Amino acid sequence: MKKWEGYQKGVNLGGWFSQCDYTEERFNNFITEEDFKVLSSWGLDHVRIPIDYNLVETEEGEFKESGFAHLDRAVAWCEKYGLNMILDLHKTAGYSFDRGNDVNTFFEDEQLHQRFYRLWEELARRYSKYHKRLAFELLNEVTDRSYCEIWNNISGEAIERIRKISQDVTILVGGYWNNSIDALKDLDPPRDENIVYNFHCYGPMLFTHQHASWAGTLGKMPEDVHVVFPDTAQNYIDIIKNSVPGGFFTGDIERHELLGEDYFEACFARGLKVAEERNVRLYCGEYGVIDNADLQSIVNWYKAIHSVFVRHGIGRAAWSYKQMNFGLSDEKMKLVIDEIIPLL
Repeated sequence: MKKWEGYQKGVNLGGWFSQCDYTEERFNNFITEEDFKVLSSWGLDHVRIPIDYNLVETEEGEFKESGFAHLDRAVAWCEKYGLNMILDLHKTAGYSFDRGNDVNTFFEDEQLHQRFYRLWEELARRYSKYHKRLAFELLNEVTDRSYCEIWNNISGEAIERIRKISQDVTILVGGYWNNSIDALKDLDPPRDENIVYNFHCYGPMLFTHQHASWAGTLGKMPEDVHVVFPDTAQNYIDIIKNSVPGGFFTGDIERHELLGEDYFEACFARGLKVAEERNVRLYCGEYGVIDNADLQSIVNWYKAIHSVFVRHGIGRAAWSYKQMNFGLSDEKMKLVIDEIIPLL
């Protein structure tokens, strides 16, 4: 499989320009130049920067120069500290990947499609000149499988419009089920050699999202129940049966009897096959473990998934650098961060 050079070891800057209160105080202070210096010292080669449309657009769709100025500053800091950058449109007008969101009209609304295209044309005009060190990710985490055909059409049109501005900038496309690797088979074949297939991996969810308040029944697990890694699939299934109210999807758990390194081999197998057949590069835009998990299990998980990433040359960006319940630089992680950094 082809390897995406320059995007092998990265971290997300979640919560800076996305999933936040969209205030200037947040934009100016949540992430600073010092953080880019720290990330560079970790030996990373890139950062993934999620942005919501609110950063650079008003609710009426007018562009905001103040938002682009923040992006300009991020691009400059990446250059100063030798980091490549992925510009990820985390939320677009009319769409959010958050389940239960009642404003998801994007896929059915042609006017919102046109607004999406205009935004990407503007981003391409401003930032595709940095194509040797900056890539575009069209949209974070398409949810339902029912959106597959229309998403192929929308992403294809967006790519065509970007290509009229730049033939060289790399464009990332992910599939449904929140960028599941199993959805890559239903993406349209890459239109050119500068397309990368993007997926996310938070498996097994019972471990990586244990006690997450936003994760439905996982947030209702008894406080004294904790999931470790590695472990057997049967132990996970027993925890679900005995401690998760209403149960939980077990399909990802059942990929392998022992949930360790071989589990990730099983998770990635179908996506790797698609990548080989279509001669396209693979990239994991998000992976990580909630800070509710015990520290040794977190280290074990990173060690297992890292081995599989390296074995197959899959680029990746861990979620996330700071806060967001997954913060690698947070106080709790200081005891193990020196062990985790080489595993990113």
